[in-house]
Amino acid sequence: MGKVYLTGAGPGDIELLTVKALRAVRDADVIIYDRLANPDILGEAKDGCEFVYVGKEDGRHTLPQDEINEVIYQNALKYNNVVRLKGGDPLVFGRGGEEAKYLRERGIAFEFIPGITSAIAVPAHAGIPVTHRGVAVSFRVVTGHEAPNKEVSQVDWESMKADETVVFLMGLHNLRKIAENLIAVGRDPSTPCAVISRGSTPDQRTVVGTLENIYGKVKEAKLPTPALIVVGKVVGLKDDLAWFTEADPIQEGSNP
Repeated sequence: MGKVYLTGAGPGDIELLTVKALRAVRDADVIIYDRLANPDILGEAKDGCEFVYVGKEDGRHTLPQDEINEVIYQNALKYNNVVRLKGGDPLVFGRGGEEAKYLRERGIAFEFIPGITSAIAVPAHAGIPVTHRGVAVSFRVVTGHEAPNKEVSQVDWESMKADETVVFLMGLHNLRKIAENLIAVGRDPSTPCAVISRGSTPDQRTVVGTLENIYGKVKEAKLPTPALIVVGKVVGLKDDLAWFTEADPIQEGSNP
């Protein structure tokens, strides 16, 4: 039996891959990778390394999660070093915990290799710090895409009245609902909001607005996934802290 390295690939920029993750990739006998991992990372693998793609996107899953778990397990029976390469961090909505549990129940050794999460790195590439003295003293990361079979949402919208930074991952298709829910629980409709697409890559694009108008602006801009949403006063720091050259900077407009 081999060992599985549940490895974070970072937010997109290959240079944000950790030294430990790079070492695991170079030692891997097989790499099982998802859609959000930069494919250039695979070029670091040794000759003879096998590659297995198990990517997911809305409505088009290569394999359901249960089958991905089994693919990882079966490869651990065949190879000594198995790398499960996941975009961002494997434990921030990456389902790394589920995969680890599946392996543990079958006697397979595993190790988590944390990755730089997009929840912090992508806003930083847009010039938005998730905390800033005098502006925001806390932040939270929330899924923007709960499982569709959930009868009751686990997202505590009521607690988001507080004036803190909220980062939603995987929420582009639910942007209108997210903005409406925050306004409904008491967030000011004029609260700054940004949506950042393909963060930390040469294709990064950002749309800035407010809870009241962000949906219209993003719809007009036709932002592609993956994208994340940042809500809070820290978004107002973007103009002063912008440093990363975006593919197609989008200026403030007057569209509703």
